[in-house]
Amino acid sequence: MSTVAFVNVALRGHINPTLPVVAELVRRGHTVTYHTTVAFEPDVAAAGATVHRYPGDGPPLAGPPTPVTLLEQLARTALETLPAVLADLRRARPDVVVHGAACPWGPVTAAELGVPAVSLFTTMAFGRRVPSPARASWTLLAEAVTRPRSLLGYVRARLLLARRHRTRGLPLVDLVNARQPLNLVFTSRAFQPEAASFDRTYRFVGPSVGARPHDPSFPFGLLRPPVLYVSLGTVFDAGPSALRAFAAALAPLGGTVVVATGHTDPAALGALPDNVLARRFVPQPELLERASLFVTHGGMNSVNEALYAGVPVLVVPQGADQPQVARRVTELGAGLTVRPEAATEAAVHALARRLLTEPRFREAAGALRTAQRQAGGHLRAADEIEALLRRTGPHEKREH
Repeated sequence: MSTVAFVNVALRGHINPTLPVVAELVRRGHTVTYHTTVAFEPDVAAAGATVHRYPGDGPPLAGPPTPVTLLEQLARTALETLPAVLADLRRARPDVVVHGAACPWGPVTAAELGVPAVSLFTTMAFGRRVPSPARASWTLLAEAVTRPRSLLGYVRARLLLARRHRTRGLPLVDLVNARQPLNLVFTSRAFQPEAASFDRTYRFVGPSVGARPHDPSFPFGLLRPPVLYVSLGTVFDAGPSALRAFAAALAPLGGTVVVATGHTDPAALGALPDNVLARRFVPQPELLERASLFVTHGGMNSVNEALYAGVPVLVVPQGADQPQVARRVTELGAGLTVRPEAATEAAVHALARRLLTEPRFREAAGALRTAQRQAGGHLRAADEIEALLRRTGPHEKREH
């Protein structure tokens, strides 16, 4: 059996889809290591991986990241993280490195060790006809001019990376789009825009759902249909007033409204309608199996899980790739989109009513449910990694 090293950005939406793949590889007899932060150590360990902690707390992606600040943070984190990651993996001697597409120290690690690599896209895949939010463009240049400190920080970190490490194959600018000869995309070809424009190095394996610790404290027995669910993610802070407005908008339409508050203390929402349940975190896949509507920020992982359950979505995109995800949901008829500044209580109520009462939305979500499940999910992802290991065979690891 082989040793598989996972190297990833320590953010919930990037880690969650990988855990079922880790668990499946371990079940098949492989040794799996995973670099992450202390916050995610219990979940990663529960999937069966040997955990290696990053130094510090991982990428400082606080607040809504703009493309330029995100690139600076990723380049700087790669520079700071690589010595520890390489020291750990030179001891572990992996046969393959599996890294997030937005984890620039992943491809550098594989190049330094001289082993093959797999890139994981927890977003949609980006290419010539599906532009990445961080691609080199006039828009990015215009933003860089307004953020000279971030621009200089990026240039300095990128130059130091090239001086100290093997960076051939790492994008010069688009660090969230690090591709490999095998790229696993955690959505179906049906949901991926312009799927036909991607070559065979891209495998659309569908959502990877499962392998999360069960939460026995969640009161599933109290839920009354229809269940309406609100979660605006953990990177972008919606704040108590916005969450309270969503709860008020949905309460007249639902049997139970569940609001995941993330970093916001549920108590900060104040008095809520009797049929509203507010909790910091909820067991999302299990809840979506019971839901009739999902109000989401449009993170790819959340939308994938909703469509895997066949649930129509109301997307409130805030940044990063979320506007692209929202457009795709709307194009395919599986939901509606509202801009954050337009998401008043009245507007959310009206849109949610449409999603609940017009059958076409549930029909479109149901068709995507079939496509998402037929793509193969974590089982196919594990198959693809094993196929790569069979093709490449044992590797003699290279010391830098």
